[in-house]
Amino acid sequence: MKRILMLVGDFSEDYEVMVPFQALKAMGHDVTAVCPGKRKGELIATVVHDFGDFMSYTESFGHRFALNGDFHEERSRDHDGLLIPGGRAAEYLRLNPDVIELVERHWSRGAVTSAICHGVQLLTATTVLNGRRATAYPACKSEVLRSGATWVDTAADAICVDGTLITAPGWLAHPALLGTFNAALAERPVASGEACHA
Repeated sequence: MKRILMLVGDFSEDYEVMVPFQALKAMGHDVTAVCPGKRKGELIATVVHDFGDFMSYTESFGHRFALNGDFHEERSRDHDGLLIPGGRAAEYLRLNPDVIELVERHWSRGAVTSAICHGVQLLTATTVLNGRRATAYPACKSEVLRSGATWVDTAADAICVDGTLITAPGWLAHPALLGTFNAALAERPVASGEACHA
C-alpha cells in the first residue's frame, strides 16, 4: 500500500477525480483527496467535459465529491504519489503558494507525479516540467512549452512517461495512466526513454 495525494478543487473534471480515486483505492492504496480552503468531509463540485460538433469542449455539472483529508494536515506529510486531475481547478490551485510548495517538495523527494488533461496547468507554475517531456490537453501546449518542457503529441488514450512524471491528455488515457502509475509506485521503474505508449 502506498500513500497517494490527490489535489482537487471545485470544477475538477468528474471522471479524472472519481475514476483514479476509486481505482487506486481498489488497488489497495491509501488515497487522500484534499482541496485548499476546504476541510475533510466538505464537498467539491465536479464537472463533466464532452465534445460535439463544436470548436471546443462543453461543460456540465458532475457529482459532488467528498474530500477525505485536510490540505493543511496533508501538506506537511510525505506521500509516495501525487495525482492532479484536470478541469478548471488547476488554473486557480496554482495561484496558492502552499500548493506550489507541496508539489515541488514531493517532486524533489521523488514522488510519482501525474497530471491529467488541464491538471498540467498546475505543474506549469512549478519547476517540475523544466527539462522534462510532457503531454496534456492540446490547449495547454503553449504553457507546457513555456515551462521549459518538451511537448509530446499523443493519442487521446496514450500517456507520456518521463521518469516519475506521468502525464495524459485526458480521461481516455486512464487505463494506461493508472497502470503505469501503479507500477511506478511499486518501484518497478519505467524507462525514461519510452516517451509514450498506449
